[in-house]
Amino acid sequence: MSMYSAPPSTRERIVVVAAQLIQRQGYVGTGIKQIAKEAQATLGSVYHFFPGGKEAVAVAAIKYGEREFGRLLEDALTPEGDPAAAIEACAVRLAVELRASGWTDGCPITAAALETLGTDSEIQRVCGEALRRWENIVAEKLLACGFTEADAREVATTVISTLEGAEVTAQVNRSEEPLRAAGRQLARLVRTYES
Repeated sequence: MSMYSAPPSTRERIVVVAAQLIQRQGYVGTGIKQIAKEAQATLGSVYHFFPGGKEAVAVAAIKYGEREFGRLLEDALTPEGDPAAAIEACAVRLAVELRASGWTDGCPITAAALETLGTDSEIQRVCGEALRRWENIVAEKLLACGFTEADAREVATTVISTLEGAEVTAQVNRSEEPLRAAGRQLARLVRTYES
């Protein structure tokens, strides 16, 4: 068994590049030709893997973004860790990564969701699923820490909604502080249930 991972497949490159582009310039501003060029793929191969075109690529990119942030949440919210500290640490990590990107790499789910509001599209459906899955990750941790089902669900919704909104505010203001402040206040909220 090799200790090196295999290079990403053409399909994987297309998905990762699409997620990055949607983060930076939104769904509407991201073209299929640009995705192909930056993924070092032919336009034909993009359509081969994604016969549904741009929307199908975006759906795969959103699912990829959902898994990436889901892993961050799961890694932070370890079974033995303090959930309040973990949530604050997530907010700080988002702030640091956002600054490092020059304030461009926000959440691909937020970007795609806002641009397709009011449509009954596959993009809206997968964005909604992504938010619910993240809420479930947080809620499961809170339940394991002794929260009631109702409290765990409501606090988890508050955590994800606050982080998403704070990330947009941080981008607009080109400042880490909205995310850092959100993290501190979310930690305080979680601790009120632990006393």
